[in-house]
Amino acid sequence: MDFKSLLSHLADGEFHSGEDLGAALGISRTAVWKQLQKLADVGLELESVKGRGYRLPGGFCALDAHLIRSHLSAESAPLLSALNILQQTTSTSTELANLGRQGAGSGSVCVAEQQTAGRGRLGRQWVSPFGRNLMFSVLWEFEGGAAALEGLSLAVGLVLAEALAEMGVAGVQLKWPNDVLCHSRKIAGILLEMQGDAAGRCQVIIGIGVNVAMPDNAAIDQAWTDLGRETSTIVDRNQLLALLLGRLLPMLSSFGEIGFGFYQERWEALDMLRDRRVILHQGEQRVSGVCRGVAGNGALKFEGDSGLELVSGGEVSLRAADDS
Repeated sequence: MDFKSLLSHLADGEFHSGEDLGAALGISRTAVWKQLQKLADVGLELESVKGRGYRLPGGFCALDAHLIRSHLSAESAPLLSALNILQQTTSTSTELANLGRQGAGSGSVCVAEQQTAGRGRLGRQWVSPFGRNLMFSVLWEFEGGAAALEGLSLAVGLVLAEALAEMGVAGVQLKWPNDVLCHSRKIAGILLEMQGDAAGRCQVIIGIGVNVAMPDNAAIDQAWTDLGRETSTIVDRNQLLALLLGRLLPMLSSFGEIGFGFYQERWEALDMLRDRRVILHQGEQRVSGVCRGVAGNGALKFEGDSGLELVSGGEVSLRAADDS
């Protein structure tokens, strides 16, 4: 018996005695206690009251492949070729990259209740308490190598932002190259990794993290928010993942033909730094200038002392001058 079985019994948020849990799971009360400790070890809040038993305050909505597929749109359902749900992994992108090398193809998705070594841009860690957020990766194959992927991370950010707006999140914004924010606070991030032929057929692993119900004491070194705070609701992560995939998979299926130019105007409409003074960080270099939107290939239009230039992604970050 793994703790997934125990989680399913505690998912209702009600109290359950150790005796009842043991009977339901076919194990001793001592074994129940050991499994309960595992829940605490991964960071789940467990309440224990003598005479009443144990409960998970607020309950728990486990990721469920059947539910996710049932919520997919008719357009996106055929594009989801494989759905892997993990309790815990180092990184969904690492897991999916390994599957890609073993033959997994376009439309393969990996999602985890918890990542122990989730990655963000510039080597940052993506904080992900067990069962509180949505961490997933999508694999897609492209012809034409890196040249065919220009602006892809921006297009991914755009469809995520539009999906969040669709579910009622107000104040959704985009920050070049791949942050999704709400009222200037980060709510989702994206990291793209490529494997295969840099000039030919390649696989792109799109790693996405969405803050859903972060604990108040989350150790994050930038302003952040989550969907629970922005919508004042308990978000069903199965419905959320289906909604995001419903926009993401069709975009990926057509991106190789239409490119980022198709999305440029919509992206710029959500650009939080458009026509604002910013500081561009490139390694140790700091350059002051003004954002002037993005080009058709996804490059940043940056106006500095030497005039307008196009800045591509990579080890580059951008901050508004008043908060850098």
